[in-house]
Amino acid sequence: MKLQDKLKEMIPTWREEKKEVLSTYGKKKIADVTVAQAFGGMRGIKGMICDTSVVEPNKGLIIRGHPLLTIKELWPEEVFYLLLTGEKPDKEATAVLQKDLADRSEVPGYVWDVLKAMPEDSHPMCMLDTGILVMERESEYRRRYTEGMRKTEYWEPMLEDALRLLGVLPGMAAGMYRIRYKKGDPVPYDKSLDWGANYAKMLGINDPTGNFTRLIRLYLMFHCDHEGGNVSANTCHTVGSALSDAFYSVSAGLNGLSGPLHGLANQECLGWVLEVMDKFGGTPSEEQIEEMAFETLRAGKVIPGYGHAVLRVTDPRFTGFNEFGKQYLADDPVFMTVDRVFNIVPKVLKAFSKERVDAGKAPIANFWPNVDAGSGALLYHYGLTEFQYYTVLFSVSRTMGMLSQLVLNRALGTPLTRPKSVSTKWVKENIQ
Repeated sequence: MKLQDKLKEMIPTWREEKKEVLSTYGKKKIADVTVAQAFGGMRGIKGMICDTSVVEPNKGLIIRGHPLLTIKELWPEEVFYLLLTGEKPDKEATAVLQKDLADRSEVPGYVWDVLKAMPEDSHPMCMLDTGILVMERESEYRRRYTEGMRKTEYWEPMLEDALRLLGVLPGMAAGMYRIRYKKGDPVPYDKSLDWGANYAKMLGINDPTGNFTRLIRLYLMFHCDHEGGNVSANTCHTVGSALSDAFYSVSAGLNGLSGPLHGLANQECLGWVLEVMDKFGGTPSEEQIEEMAFETLRAGKVIPGYGHAVLRVTDPRFTGFNEFGKQYLADDPVFMTVDRVFNIVPKVLKAFSKERVDAGKAPIANFWPNVDAGSGALLYHYGLTEFQYYTVLFSVSRTMGMLSQLVLNRALGTPLTRPKSVSTKWVKENIQ
Protein backbone atom coordinates (compact mmCIF):
# COMPACT_ATOMS: atom_id res chain seq x y z
CA MET A 1 0.00 0.00 0.00
CA LYS A 2 1.28 3.49 -0.82
CA LEU A 3 2.23 5.64 2.13
CA GLN A 4 -0.36 8.21 1.04
CA ASP A 5 -3.14 5.61 1.09
CA LYS A 6 -1.99 4.18 4.40
CA LEU A 7 -2.21 7.59 6.03
CA LYS A 8 -5.65 8.25 4.54
CA GLU A 9 -6.77 5.04 6.21
CA MET A 10 -5.24 5.85 9.61
CA ILE A 11 -5.68 9.60 10.09
CA PRO A 12 -9.45 9.55 10.83
CA THR A 13 -8.79 7.15 13.71
CA TRP A 14 -6.04 9.37 15.08
CA ARG A 15 -8.30 12.41 14.90
CA GLU A 16 -10.96 10.62 16.94
CA GLU A 17 -8.34 9.50 19.44
CA LYS A 18 -7.15 13.09 19.88
CA LYS A 19 -10.73 14.26 20.52
CA GLU A 20 -11.26 11.50 23.07
CA VAL A 21 -7.99 12.23 24.88
CA LEU A 22 -8.76 15.95 25.04
CA SER A 23 -12.29 15.26 26.25
CA THR A 24 -11.14 12.85 28.95
CA TYR A 25 -7.86 14.38 30.08
CA GLY A 26 -7.93 17.95 28.76
CA LYS A 27 -8.13 19.60 32.19
CA LYS A 28 -5.56 17.36 33.87
CA LYS A 29 -2.07 18.69 34.66
CA ILE A 30 0.95 16.97 33.12
CA ALA A 31 3.65 19.26 34.57
CA ASP A 32 4.43 21.95 37.13
CA VAL A 33 6.90 24.64 36.11
CA THR A 34 9.53 26.12 38.40
CA VAL A 35 11.14 29.52 38.05
CA ALA A 36 14.46 27.77 37.45
CA GLN A 37 12.95 25.89 34.49
CA ALA A 38 11.55 29.10 33.04
CA PHE A 39 14.99 30.72 33.25
CA GLY A 40 16.77 27.52 32.25
CA GLY A 41 15.53 26.91 28.73
CA MET A 42 12.29 25.15 29.78
CA ARG A 43 14.35 22.04 30.54
CA GLY A 44 12.17 19.11 31.51
CA ILE A 45 8.83 20.89 31.11
CA LYS A 46 6.19 18.64 29.58
CA GLY A 47 4.43 20.96 27.19
CA MET A 48 3.96 19.35 23.78
CA ILE A 49 2.85 16.10 22.16
CA CYS A 50 5.10 14.00 19.93
CA ASP A 51 4.04 10.50 18.91
CA THR A 52 6.85 9.68 16.47
CA SER A 53 9.36 8.93 19.20
CA VAL A 54 10.18 9.42 22.86
CA VAL A 55 13.48 9.55 24.71
CA GLU A 56 13.33 7.75 28.03
CA PRO A 57 16.11 8.89 30.42
CA ASN A 58 16.97 5.32 31.40
CA LYS A 59 16.33 3.66 28.02
CA GLY A 60 17.13 6.09 25.23
CA LEU A 61 15.36 6.56 21.92
CA ILE A 62 12.14 4.63 21.35
CA ILE A 63 10.61 4.97 17.88
CA ARG A 64 6.88 4.28 17.77
CA GLY A 65 7.19 1.88 20.69
CA HIS A 66 10.35 0.16 19.37
CA PRO A 67 13.61 0.63 21.31
CA LEU A 68 16.17 1.81 18.76
CA LEU A 69 18.52 -1.17 18.81
CA THR A 70 15.65 -3.62 18.23
CA ILE A 71 14.97 -2.06 14.80
CA LYS A 72 18.47 -1.03 13.73
CA GLU A 73 18.19 -3.29 10.67
CA LEU A 74 15.59 -0.95 9.15
CA TRP A 75 16.74 1.21 6.25
CA PRO A 76 16.13 4.98 6.51
CA GLU A 77 13.10 5.06 4.22
CA GLU A 78 11.58 2.21 6.23
CA VAL A 79 11.99 4.15 9.45
CA PHE A 80 10.37 7.19 7.82
CA TYR A 81 7.34 5.01 7.05
CA LEU A 82 7.38 3.78 10.66
CA LEU A 83 7.61 7.33 12.03
CA LEU A 84 4.57 8.38 10.03
CA THR A 85 2.32 5.36 10.42
CA GLY A 86 3.47 3.54 13.54
CA GLU A 87 3.92 0.39 11.45
CA LYS A 88 6.91 -1.17 9.73
CA PRO A 89 6.45 -1.29 5.96
CA ASP A 90 6.33 -4.62 4.15
CA LYS A 91 8.52 -5.17 1.07
CA GLU A 92 5.89 -3.82 -1.30
CA ALA A 93 5.33 -0.65 0.70
CA THR A 94 9.09 -0.11 0.97
CA ALA A 95 9.53 -0.50 -2.79
CA VAL A 96 6.68 1.95 -3.47
CA LEU A 97 8.16 4.52 -1.10
CA GLN A 98 11.62 4.10 -2.63
CA LYS A 99 10.09 4.76 -6.06
CA ASP A 100 8.23 7.80 -4.73
CA LEU A 101 11.52 9.23 -3.46
CA ALA A 102 13.42 8.36 -6.63
CA ASP A 103 10.75 10.01 -8.78
CA ARG A 104 11.23 13.22 -6.78
CA SER A 105 15.04 13.09 -6.60
CA GLU A 106 16.03 15.61 -9.27
CA VAL A 107 17.66 18.68 -7.77
CA PRO A 108 16.57 21.77 -9.73
CA GLY A 109 19.26 23.49 -11.75
CA TYR A 110 18.65 26.81 -10.01
CA VAL A 111 19.63 25.21 -6.69
CA TRP A 112 23.03 24.27 -8.11
CA ASP A 113 23.37 27.80 -9.48
CA VAL A 114 22.80 29.26 -6.02
CA LEU A 115 25.09 26.80 -4.22
CA LYS A 116 27.91 27.31 -6.71
CA ALA A 117 27.56 31.08 -6.34
CA MET A 118 28.06 30.98 -2.56
CA PRO A 119 31.48 31.95 -1.14
CA GLU A 120 33.99 29.10 -1.26
CA ASP A 121 34.37 29.10 2.51
CA SER A 122 30.63 28.87 3.22
CA HIS A 123 29.78 26.46 6.01
CA PRO A 124 28.17 23.26 4.62
CA MET A 125 25.17 23.74 6.92
CA CYS A 126 24.58 27.22 5.53
CA MET A 127 24.70 25.73 2.05
CA LEU A 128 22.20 22.99 2.95
CA ASP A 129 19.77 25.38 4.65
CA THR A 130 20.02 27.74 1.69
CA GLY A 131 19.44 24.99 -0.86
CA ILE A 132 16.30 23.84 0.96
CA LEU A 133 14.98 27.37 1.33
CA VAL A 134 15.59 28.16 -2.33
CA MET A 135 13.33 25.24 -3.25
CA GLU A 136 10.40 26.76 -1.35
CA ARG A 137 8.98 27.96 -4.67
CA GLU A 138 8.08 24.33 -5.40
CA SER A 139 5.94 23.86 -2.30
CA GLU A 140 2.74 22.00 -3.13
CA TYR A 141 1.37 22.96 0.28
CA ARG A 142 1.79 26.68 -0.38
CA ARG A 143 0.18 26.31 -3.82
CA ARG A 144 -2.83 24.42 -2.48
CA TYR A 145 -3.23 26.75 0.50
CA THR A 146 -3.20 29.77 -1.80
CA GLU A 147 -5.88 28.18 -3.97
CA GLY A 148 -7.93 27.26 -0.94
CA MET A 149 -8.48 23.87 0.69
CA ARG A 150 -10.12 22.37 3.75
CA LYS A 151 -8.13 22.11 6.96
CA THR A 152 -8.69 18.35 6.95
CA GLU A 153 -6.74 18.21 3.65
CA TYR A 154 -3.67 20.13 4.88
CA TRP A 155 -1.67 16.98 5.48
CA GLU A 156 -1.86 15.78 1.88
CA PRO A 157 0.19 18.54 0.19
CA MET A 158 2.43 18.62 3.28
CA LEU A 159 3.19 14.95 2.65
CA GLU A 160 3.94 15.76 -0.99
CA ASP A 161 6.37 18.47 0.14
CA ALA A 162 7.93 15.97 2.55
CA LEU A 163 8.46 13.38 -0.17
CA ARG A 164 9.85 16.00 -2.54
CA LEU A 165 12.28 17.30 0.06
CA LEU A 166 13.38 13.82 1.12
CA GLY A 167 13.76 12.85 -2.52
CA VAL A 168 16.21 15.65 -3.31
CA LEU A 169 18.09 15.75 0.00
CA PRO A 170 20.68 13.00 -0.67
CA GLY A 171 21.55 14.51 -4.05
CA MET A 172 21.61 18.07 -2.74
CA ALA A 173 23.65 17.22 0.34
CA ALA A 174 26.11 15.03 -1.57
CA GLY A 175 26.38 17.49 -4.46
CA MET A 176 27.18 20.42 -2.18
CA TYR A 177 29.84 18.27 -0.48
CA ARG A 178 31.47 17.78 -3.84
CA ILE A 179 31.13 21.48 -4.69
CA ARG A 180 32.34 22.75 -1.31
CA TYR A 181 35.37 20.44 -1.13
CA LYS A 182 36.17 20.43 -4.85
CA LYS A 183 35.48 16.72 -5.36
CA GLY A 184 33.96 17.12 -8.82
CA ASP A 185 30.49 17.53 -10.25
CA PRO A 186 27.37 16.26 -8.45
CA VAL A 187 26.63 12.57 -9.07
CA PRO A 188 23.16 11.71 -10.48
CA TYR A 189 20.64 9.72 -8.41
CA ASP A 190 20.59 6.01 -9.27
CA LYS A 191 16.97 4.88 -9.23
CA SER A 192 18.02 1.25 -8.88
CA LEU A 193 19.46 1.94 -5.40
CA ASP A 194 17.80 2.67 -2.09
CA TRP A 195 17.78 6.14 -0.53
CA GLY A 196 20.74 5.63 1.81
CA ALA A 197 22.86 3.82 -0.77
CA ASN A 198 22.29 6.70 -3.15
CA TYR A 199 23.58 9.17 -0.59
CA ALA A 200 26.71 7.08 -0.05
CA LYS A 201 27.31 6.71 -3.78
CA MET A 202 26.71 10.38 -4.59
CA LEU A 203 29.26 11.48 -1.97
CA GLY A 204 31.88 9.75 -4.10
CA ILE A 205 33.66 8.00 -1.21
CA ASN A 206 35.51 4.87 -2.35
CA ASP A 207 33.55 1.89 -1.02
CA PRO A 208 34.88 -1.42 -2.37
CA THR A 209 33.46 -3.48 0.53
CA GLY A 210 30.08 -1.75 0.75
CA ASN A 211 30.72 -1.01 4.43
CA PHE A 212 30.59 2.75 3.97
CA THR A 213 27.11 2.35 2.49
CA ARG A 214 26.14 0.20 5.48
CA LEU A 215 27.40 2.95 7.78
CA ILE A 216 25.48 5.69 5.97
CA ARG A 217 22.24 3.69 6.17
CA LEU A 218 22.83 3.14 9.88
CA TYR A 219 23.80 6.78 10.43
CA LEU A 220 20.66 8.02 8.69
CA MET A 221 18.49 5.60 10.64
CA PHE A 222 20.01 6.38 14.06
CA HIS A 223 19.67 10.17 13.76
CA CYS A 224 16.14 10.17 12.30
CA ASP A 225 14.23 11.51 15.31
CA HIS A 226 14.64 12.32 19.00
CA GLU A 227 11.14 13.27 20.20
CA GLY A 228 9.78 16.81 19.84
CA GLY A 229 11.60 19.05 22.30
CA ASN A 230 15.14 19.16 20.91
CA VAL A 231 16.16 22.44 19.27
CA SER A 232 15.74 21.39 15.63
CA ALA A 233 12.47 19.51 16.05
CA ASN A 234 10.99 22.16 18.33
CA THR A 235 12.00 24.99 15.99
CA CYS A 236 10.57 23.16 12.98
CA HIS A 237 7.38 22.47 14.95
CA THR A 238 7.01 26.12 15.97
CA VAL A 239 7.55 27.47 12.46
CA GLY A 240 5.27 24.78 11.03
CA SER A 241 2.55 25.63 13.54
CA ALA A 242 2.16 28.96 11.75
CA LEU A 243 1.17 26.87 8.69
CA SER A 244 4.52 27.52 7.04
CA ASP A 245 5.37 24.88 4.44
CA ALA A 246 7.96 22.14 4.82
CA PHE A 247 10.76 24.07 3.12
CA TYR A 248 10.48 27.06 5.46
CA SER A 249 9.99 24.86 8.52
CA VAL A 250 12.79 22.36 7.91
CA SER A 251 15.27 25.06 6.92
CA ALA A 252 14.49 26.83 10.20
CA GLY A 253 14.89 23.62 12.17
CA LEU A 254 18.25 22.89 10.57
CA ASN A 255 19.47 26.37 11.45
CA GLY A 256 19.02 25.23 15.05
CA LEU A 257 20.72 21.92 14.35
CA SER A 258 23.79 23.88 13.23
CA GLY A 259 24.63 24.94 16.77
CA PRO A 260 27.49 23.41 18.81
CA LEU A 261 25.06 22.38 21.56
CA HIS A 262 23.09 20.30 19.04
CA GLY A 263 24.18 18.83 15.71
CA LEU A 264 27.59 20.45 15.53
CA ALA A 265 28.75 18.45 18.55
CA ASN A 266 29.97 15.38 16.64
CA GLN A 267 32.83 17.25 15.00
CA GLU A 268 33.92 18.59 18.40
CA CYS A 269 33.96 15.05 19.80
CA LEU A 270 36.21 13.74 17.06
CA GLY A 271 38.41 16.81 17.41
CA TRP A 272 39.01 15.99 21.09
CA VAL A 273 39.82 12.36 20.28
CA LEU A 274 42.35 13.41 17.64
CA GLU A 275 43.83 15.92 20.08
CA VAL A 276 44.37 13.11 22.59
CA MET A 277 45.99 10.95 19.90
CA ASP A 278 48.23 13.81 18.81
CA LYS A 279 49.38 14.46 22.36
CA PHE A 280 50.40 10.84 22.93
CA GLY A 281 51.63 10.06 19.42
CA GLY A 282 48.97 7.52 18.43
CA THR A 283 46.36 5.41 20.15
CA PRO A 284 46.75 6.25 23.86
CA SER A 285 46.68 3.80 26.71
CA GLU A 286 43.82 3.87 29.18
CA GLU A 287 46.13 5.50 31.72
CA GLN A 288 46.96 8.28 29.26
CA ILE A 289 43.29 8.82 28.48
CA GLU A 290 42.57 9.10 32.19
CA GLU A 291 45.32 11.70 32.50
CA MET A 292 43.98 13.74 29.58
CA ALA A 293 40.40 13.51 30.80
CA PHE A 294 41.23 14.85 34.26
CA GLU A 295 43.38 17.55 32.68
CA THR A 296 40.47 18.63 30.47
CA LEU A 297 37.95 18.70 33.32
CA ARG A 298 40.20 20.48 35.80
CA ALA A 299 40.86 23.15 33.19
CA GLY A 300 37.15 23.97 33.34
CA LYS A 301 36.36 22.34 29.99
CA VAL A 302 34.01 19.49 29.10
CA ILE A 303 34.78 16.19 27.44
CA PRO A 304 32.78 16.40 24.19
CA GLY A 305 30.25 13.64 23.66
CA TYR A 306 29.64 12.85 27.32
CA GLY A 307 26.39 13.95 28.93
CA HIS A 308 22.94 14.62 27.49
CA ALA A 309 19.99 16.87 28.29
CA VAL A 310 17.66 13.90 28.82
CA LEU A 311 19.57 10.60 28.83
CA ARG A 312 20.98 9.13 32.02
CA VAL A 313 22.42 5.97 30.44
CA THR A 314 24.71 5.23 27.53
CA ASP A 315 22.98 6.48 24.39
CA PRO A 316 21.81 3.38 22.47
CA ARG A 317 22.92 5.13 19.28
CA PHE A 318 26.47 5.18 20.65
CA THR A 319 26.12 1.49 21.49
CA GLY A 320 24.98 0.70 17.96
CA PHE A 321 27.84 2.63 16.37
CA ASN A 322 30.31 1.02 18.75
CA GLU A 323 29.03 -2.42 17.69
CA PHE A 324 29.44 -1.43 14.04
CA GLY A 325 33.00 -0.30 14.70
CA LYS A 326 33.95 -3.52 16.45
CA GLN A 327 32.52 -5.51 13.55
CA TYR A 328 34.03 -3.60 10.64
CA LEU A 329 37.01 -1.52 11.84
CA ALA A 330 38.14 -2.87 15.19
CA ASP A 331 41.83 -2.18 14.46
CA ASP A 332 41.36 1.42 13.34
CA PRO A 333 43.44 3.65 15.67
CA VAL A 334 40.80 6.37 15.97
CA PHE A 335 38.03 3.89 16.71
CA MET A 336 40.26 2.12 19.23
CA THR A 337 40.76 5.46 20.98
CA VAL A 338 37.01 6.14 21.07
CA ASP A 339 36.41 2.69 22.54
CA ARG A 340 39.08 3.20 25.21
CA VAL A 341 37.69 6.63 26.04
CA PHE A 342 34.34 4.93 26.64
CA ASN A 343 36.03 2.50 29.05
CA ILE A 344 37.68 5.30 31.04
CA VAL A 345 35.80 8.60 30.85
CA PRO A 346 32.63 7.59 32.76
CA LYS A 347 34.85 6.55 35.67
CA VAL A 348 36.75 9.83 35.49
CA LEU A 349 33.53 11.82 35.41
CA LYS A 350 32.26 10.00 38.51
CA ALA A 351 35.50 10.77 40.35
CA PHE A 352 35.52 14.38 39.18
CA SER A 353 31.89 14.77 40.23
CA LYS A 354 32.90 13.75 43.76
CA GLU A 355 35.68 16.35 43.64
CA ARG A 356 33.07 18.97 42.75
CA VAL A 357 30.76 17.91 45.56
CA ASP A 358 33.64 17.95 48.06
CA ALA A 359 34.41 21.49 46.88
CA GLY A 360 30.80 22.54 47.44
CA LYS A 361 29.87 22.57 43.75
CA ALA A 362 27.03 20.86 41.90
CA PRO A 363 27.61 17.22 40.89
CA ILE A 364 27.77 16.08 37.28
CA ALA A 365 24.37 14.76 36.22
CA ASN A 366 25.35 12.31 33.49
CA PHE A 367 28.56 10.31 33.00
CA TRP A 368 27.60 8.46 29.82
CA PRO A 369 28.33 8.99 26.10
CA ASN A 370 25.79 10.33 23.65
CA VAL A 371 25.68 9.52 19.94
CA ASP A 372 28.25 12.17 19.02
CA ALA A 373 30.99 10.53 21.08
CA GLY A 374 31.59 7.83 18.48
CA SER A 375 29.93 8.58 15.16
CA GLY A 376 32.64 10.85 13.79
CA ALA A 377 35.36 8.22 14.16
CA LEU A 378 33.47 5.87 11.84
CA LEU A 379 33.06 8.52 9.13
CA TYR A 380 36.72 9.47 9.50
CA HIS A 381 37.79 5.87 8.93
CA TYR A 382 36.11 5.70 5.54
CA GLY A 383 37.69 8.90 4.29
CA LEU A 384 34.98 11.43 5.09
CA THR A 385 37.38 13.67 6.97
CA GLU A 386 35.82 17.09 6.45
CA PHE A 387 34.56 17.76 10.00
CA GLN A 388 32.32 20.68 9.07
CA TYR A 389 30.26 18.40 6.85
CA TYR A 390 29.32 15.93 9.58
CA THR A 391 26.32 17.99 10.72
CA VAL A 392 24.90 17.80 7.18
CA LEU A 393 24.70 14.01 7.50
CA PHE A 394 22.89 14.46 10.80
CA SER A 395 20.55 16.95 9.10
CA VAL A 396 19.60 14.70 6.20
CA SER A 397 18.61 12.07 8.72
CA ARG A 398 16.82 14.34 11.22
CA THR A 399 14.76 15.80 8.39
CA MET A 400 12.80 12.51 8.39
CA GLY A 401 11.69 13.14 11.95
CA MET A 402 10.88 16.79 11.38
CA LEU A 403 8.87 16.03 8.24
CA SER A 404 6.93 13.18 9.82
CA GLN A 405 5.98 15.45 12.72
CA LEU A 406 4.93 18.21 10.32
CA VAL A 407 2.66 15.87 8.37
CA LEU A 408 1.06 14.47 11.51
CA ASN A 409 0.54 17.91 13.01
CA ARG A 410 -1.24 19.01 9.82
CA ALA A 411 -3.36 15.86 9.91
CA LEU A 412 -4.39 16.40 13.53
CA GLY A 413 -4.87 20.15 13.29
CA THR A 414 -2.22 21.03 15.87
CA PRO A 415 -2.67 24.73 16.70
CA LEU A 416 -0.23 27.62 16.62
CA THR A 417 2.55 27.35 19.21
CA ARG A 418 2.30 30.36 21.51
CA PRO A 419 3.52 29.88 25.09
CA LYS A 420 3.05 32.80 27.50
CA SER A 421 6.14 34.57 28.75
CA VAL A 422 6.49 36.61 31.93
CA SER A 423 9.05 39.20 32.94
CA THR A 424 11.72 38.98 35.62
CA LYS A 425 9.84 41.77 37.43
CA TRP A 426 6.66 39.65 37.35
CA VAL A 427 8.50 36.72 38.95
CA LYS A 428 9.92 38.90 41.72
CA GLU A 429 6.53 40.44 42.45
CA ASN A 430 4.31 37.35 42.17
CA ILE A 431 6.27 34.29 43.25
CA GLN A 432 6.27 33.70 47.00
